Amino acid sequence: MRQIIHVDMNAFYASCHQVTNPAWRGKPILVAGDPRKRHGIILTASYEARRCGVKTGIPVWQARRLCPQGIFVPPDHRLYQDFSAQILELLKGYTPLVEPYSIDEAWLDVTGSGRLFGSAQEIGRDLQKRIGSELGIPCSVGISANKFLAKMASERNKPCGFTELFPRDVPEKLWPLPVGEMVGVGRKLSPALTEMGVDTIGRLASLPVQLLVSRFGVIGEALHHLAHGRDDSPVDPTAMETVKSVGHSITLPKDINNPEDVARVLLDLSERVGRRLRQGCNLARTVTLTVKDQNFVSATRSRTLPEPTGLTEVIYQTTVGVYRQCFEPWRKIRLLGVSVSNLIPDDAGYQLSLWDNSGEKLISLSKTVDGIRDRYGDSALLRARLYNSKEKRGKLDGPVPETDGDLV
Repeated sequence: MRQIIHVDMNAFYASCHQVTNPAWRGKPILVAGDPRKRHGIILTASYEARRCGVKTGIPVWQARRLCPQGIFVPPDHRLYQDFSAQILELLKGYTPLVEPYSIDEAWLDVTGSGRLFGSAQEIGRDLQKRIGSELGIPCSVGISANKFLAKMASERNKPCGFTELFPRDVPEKLWPLPVGEMVGVGRKLSPALTEMGVDTIGRLASLPVQLLVSRFGVIGEALHHLAHGRDDSPVDPTAMETVKSVGHSITLPKDINNPEDVARVLLDLSERVGRRLRQGCNLARTVTLTVKDQNFVSATRSRTLPEPTGLTEVIYQTTVGVYRQCFEPWRKIRLLGVSVSNLIPDDAGYQLSLWDNSGEKLISLSKTVDGIRDRYGDSALLRARLYNSKEKRGKLDGPVPETDGDLV
């Protein structure tokens, strides 16, 4: 039987700030976006703040009411990356089979580590102690025979929990839990399962697999296996190295529906996505546009291209086309997002036209522009359409990325 450990840092962002500023230890720390902007929300809160009712994702103004004595701190992603790298190195001291799941959690397969470091329970206890004493970060540990149950275990008894959850424990410990707490059941699946009368993981496990497949497709079969505590997926140290998609989204300073304003924002997003796509030496086959309107209603539309691309111009033209085709011009927009997926390496090759060499010219031009920006900074070259005069600054200048990274 495999021995899998899942380690999950507790209130990671807030904990990092408390380590670097000892005066903040034991005090309510709230890591938040800029409260002056509409995307000012709580990214995470220390457990001292959580005891006041503060939750991740609530607006800053609401958090101030709940926790007036709270210390509001802007996010420092370099700090978090530095701590994450240190934690990862510590984990790798026990086994090379370490799979990061996010910046603050990872799985370890310690099946072959027993002779050197003892049982999974001994390794888990040692890890929890060392991460706390050497780095100052509290963490929870879950132990099981597979990744799913190990993560479900680490979610219990926070903060600083130490929980074992093996297949034999599934009927007693897993099935009574609300289905919304099950790893793999997100905000979209949970309401759909509730409509089917599924309120617990045990109820999900009792449904025929054929019914779940007919309702959710291949995801239904996966849900059936997980509800029974079955998961054969290996701990893969390279899992985070494979980028499945690249995207950016922004929450706008004000609602917009002017076609020119929408197009300019989409060009800005396409520029960001295109550059990161080229930096990763990838081409994309699918372009996706996400729109959230003033009523917080979200919609996503995708278009698969006849040929893969790494060009900003193609991404931009595609998103504008999707927007004009699928979204009403009177609809006021609060958020826009552009992402690309179905990636292939850019050295895989694709068909160029014999009669039109404009694509090759754009590829060459894009590489030249990227090189200049890499050397002199992003602002070294700006598209004329994205350049704002001083009179326009403050109206729609500089949309702030809400999602800035790989979407995997």
